[in-house]
Amino acid sequence: MRCPRTPGCLGDVDADGFCTVCGLTPEPGRPAAQPVLPDGPAAGEPVGDSSWTVAGLVSLPVLSFPRHGRVSPQLSVPEGSRSCAQCGGRVGRGGADRLDHGYCPACGTPFAFVPALHHGDLVADQYEVVGYLARGGLGQVYLAEDTHLDRNPVALKRLLNKTSAGALAIEVSERRFLTTLDHPSIVRIFNFVTAEDRLFGGQTSYIVMEYLAGMSLHELLLAVRLGRPGVTLSLVDILAYGHEILTALEYLHGKGLLYTDLHPGNVIRTGDRIKLIDLGGARRADDDASPRVLTPHPYRVGDEEMATHGFTVRSDLYAVGVLLEELSKPVARPLAPDPVGEESFHRLVGRAKAGWRHRFASATEMSEQLRGVLRELLRDPPAGRAQEPSAVFAPTAALLDAGLGAVPPLAAWIEPTAGKLPHHGRPAPDAVAVGLPVPRPAAGDPATPALALIGALDPRGLLARLAAVEAESVELHLARCRAHLELAEPGPAGEALAAARALLGEDAVADWRLTWHEGLLALTRSDMAEATGRFDEAYRELPGEVAPKLALGYCYEQQGRAEPAGRYYHAVWRRDQSAASAAFGLARLRLAAGDRAAAVRCLDEVPRVSRHYDAARIAATRVLGTWLGADPPDAAQLNEAARRLDELRLDGGARHGESRDRMTAAIRQAALDLLLAQGSDGLAGGETLGGEVSERSVRTLLESSLRALAQQARTQDDHGVLVDRANAVRPLTRR
Repeated sequence: MRCPRTPGCLGDVDADGFCTVCGLTPEPGRPAAQPVLPDGPAAGEPVGDSSWTVAGLVSLPVLSFPRHGRVSPQLSVPEGSRSCAQCGGRVGRGGADRLDHGYCPACGTPFAFVPALHHGDLVADQYEVVGYLARGGLGQVYLAEDTHLDRNPVALKRLLNKTSAGALAIEVSERRFLTTLDHPSIVRIFNFVTAEDRLFGGQTSYIVMEYLAGMSLHELLLAVRLGRPGVTLSLVDILAYGHEILTALEYLHGKGLLYTDLHPGNVIRTGDRIKLIDLGGARRADDDASPRVLTPHPYRVGDEEMATHGFTVRSDLYAVGVLLEELSKPVARPLAPDPVGEESFHRLVGRAKAGWRHRFASATEMSEQLRGVLRELLRDPPAGRAQEPSAVFAPTAALLDAGLGAVPPLAAWIEPTAGKLPHHGRPAPDAVAVGLPVPRPAAGDPATPALALIGALDPRGLLARLAAVEAESVELHLARCRAHLELAEPGPAGEALAAARALLGEDAVADWRLTWHEGLLALTRSDMAEATGRFDEAYRELPGEVAPKLALGYCYEQQGRAEPAGRYYHAVWRRDQSAASAAFGLARLRLAAGDRAAAVRCLDEVPRVSRHYDAARIAATRVLGTWLGADPPDAAQLNEAARRLDELRLDGGARHGESRDRMTAAIRQAALDLLLAQGSDGLAGGETLGGEVSERSVRTLLESSLRALAQQARTQDDHGVLVDRANAVRPLTRR
């Protein structure tokens, strides 16, 4: 029946009492259809501490299922589920006088809602029936034991529609496909046999398949909805299952096959595996003539897409997106501890369910993004996981920082704000435009081999080399665009981007590379609203990637929107600790809020193996030991800064040098300011501040530092300014 719960809902109430669209049960007081199996198969018990790993990221428990746990005592098909497998028309309905088997009055296809085999029946003198397992659109499945091989359990699939040409074609195709398939996430086939057909007469065929003890995802979903004890489902579980499904589809698609019938009932969670079953609908990708399997709503694409494109790789991926979404509906909210992780999940589903042109183009592409989302949701720290390089963005050596992580330049003591940080190190938009990760060249682009050979050059040199490449290439135009951005030439950069768009033609609307470069171009114009919109679009297309989230974090930071900026920076840093730009972004946000300690904690998280480790140590020391705008450090912070300064690797590891002199001068300047304002209480002695801290001793030390800085001056004027500063802080002497 039509869903009565949600106004305007177009879903139907399934056999388990839940709407196929909104997932809700009828309103209180209205009867819901009773589940076919209220208790369902056993949920499975963990086997000690045993586990199996999915995608190299997630450990799921190995479960033990009863050997006959999926056997149903009887075949019971509710009135509302009695439909023709071929045309979808109503069959076998009508109350007490309804037919349990017969032929569809509309198309003549046979139907059967009673079992053709019973416990103890022997099929082909080899397979002894244990009981009925399940009913699909194209047949019935029974558990049997192989009496010729140690009574090993097998599944017998009987095809109902044997008298129709379409059903016979599907049966033949299933035999052909299954005998050649060998993948750990696809059910195996052992044999084909025939037996007497007790319902329709004559002979019928059975496919002998691997028996899978476990729960279908439909049964798992129902158990979670009903709150069955011991049955749980998390977003990490769902994505792990999705990953295994995608590996199976990737295998099928690689053999030129389409699955076409993905829904929760056709996926089994066994003890240590996720498996696709029932390949009766599998077909070759170029097959437009074979009868189509009637996949249940909402897992099939719309009629308009079927009329335009038919079954495609993208229609299979649409079903994966719907399956992930349906599995997530009964999971408690919030779905994930990190809001960005949940957002990424919804964007992954949205891309899988998008219009045909905007949908994932391959199972590999979707799997890559799913893995990225999965990494965002894992609770264990990134340091405990191996980093996985992006398949679409090249790593960048750039650090998005405007000097917080660098030793202050000599000019910092020549200008009026000597020794102070006038800002928190936020880089300018045009610097970010050339510092964000760069998309990897597409493998099929004609210029990609040449781009790999050119290597890293200055932008002028790169443009000269690119001009010599003879190819009509999108990647060539995009490389020109980035080179012009480095030269601060937004006009020519925009022209190169327009050329790439023209070359793509109608495919340009779904090419995320253009969207990404539009965001970079907007940054060079300081159009933060436009940049935010473009990077948000890139995030929608690439929900598992770090780069769009890093870009969004910066855009929101630049707009003064600390909450979303922190959310995206945190998501990036929580997942990938090679992205030190996110740690610096978080530190800047903490500094803007006046929390030096929190900023230092962010910077201290940058691991020693990072290329930006030293920059993070310098930044933390500067945060603790120098003025930040009008905010001076306190005694405890200065003491910690002095301690850290001793540990910094500066000047190539030498104990003395220009960089250490400048860092030392900054801390001594801040110490003198504190002494003049509050006295010497709390300041500790040491190499930087001397043995016994007093105003006189610190003045003497700072004078020495400033005279050392004067020796670094490149002009006579700068030298004079620094000498004057040294004289100004020199302690008064008595005559």
